[in-house]
Amino acid sequence: MPIMAAADVALLGLGPWGRNHQRVLGELGALRSVYDANPGILDLHGAPGRSANSLEAILGDPEVRAVVVATPARTHYELALRALKAGKDVLVEKPLTLDEAHGEDLVRRARRGGRVLMVGHVTLYHPAIRTLVELVDGGELGNLRYLYANRLNLGTVREEEDILWSFAPHDVAVFLRLVGSWPHEVAAHGGSYLRPGRADVTVTHLDFPRGVRGHVFVSWLHPEKEHRLVVMGDRRMATFTDGPGGGELVLSEGVPPESGAAPPPPRVRAVVPFPKEEPLRNELEHFLHCVRTREEPLSGGRHGLEVLRVLETAHRSLATGGRTVPCAAVTLETGS
Repeated sequence: MPIMAAADVALLGLGPWGRNHQRVLGELGALRSVYDANPGILDLHGAPGRSANSLEAILGDPEVRAVVVATPARTHYELALRALKAGKDVLVEKPLTLDEAHGEDLVRRARRGGRVLMVGHVTLYHPAIRTLVELVDGGELGNLRYLYANRLNLGTVREEEDILWSFAPHDVAVFLRLVGSWPHEVAAHGGSYLRPGRADVTVTHLDFPRGVRGHVFVSWLHPEKEHRLVVMGDRRMATFTDGPGGGELVLSEGVPPESGAAPPPPRVRAVVPFPKEEPLRNELEHFLHCVRTREEPLSGGRHGLEVLRVLETAHRSLATGGRTVPCAAVTLETGS
């Protein structure tokens, strides 16, 4: 059953990920129109949703209540800004922008205009990650000690951003949600093998309060696709391995904390069930819900700005060869 009345949402961008948005919005009965700067793509992927011949036609359409921006990252700020100025609610793909000042401008404009601004951190809407968040919030793992994520693949190499900006936002967003506090220091190391100055492999270290540490390893020069998240607490550890059918979430017994303790016995593993749901559908349903109710999205503009702050801090560290850089928390004045 459609989540909203038909003809509510316009989609900007029909690249590979944009076509997934087109499919799901069509299934939800919420897609009015689509636009891409390349008319040939519109001809090839014109349905569902009627093709618009200009951005102005979409933004001037009173039947369009919300806009999904699924274009290259370098265009996010301009398109989201134009949509907000036109009085539309906006879901913009990650990263929010490639510049923190631009991201802050979007958040402030959305607040002043009473508009919903959401960032497409789709991993937060994966049912396994939702289940993992519930386990952590419920104390099943005890006090968090350590988080590790790797997101590895062979291509696709992006032209407008490096691997840090393309792959790492997913896991940074999840780390911030799981830890629930701000990393006070960030250090990033990497290598540029295909193009000078654009990292193809990075390892980012995040230092959180209470001694919690996080590590994010990303690469698009890996022979096999792999996405794994490990969260260790002082009671149990959890491992999420993404894959066909939604992957697997496993709880294991923790390591004895006593100094000089004997090696632990074979780990007790328990596979944790979670709903078999499409993360993108969950994300878009949440966006449409927030458009209807005016609630702040789980991955709202402020959250997207926080991820952006961590990425920019990591990028500065990367430019210095891995020096540890302080990471100041995001602050926005009340009413701004």
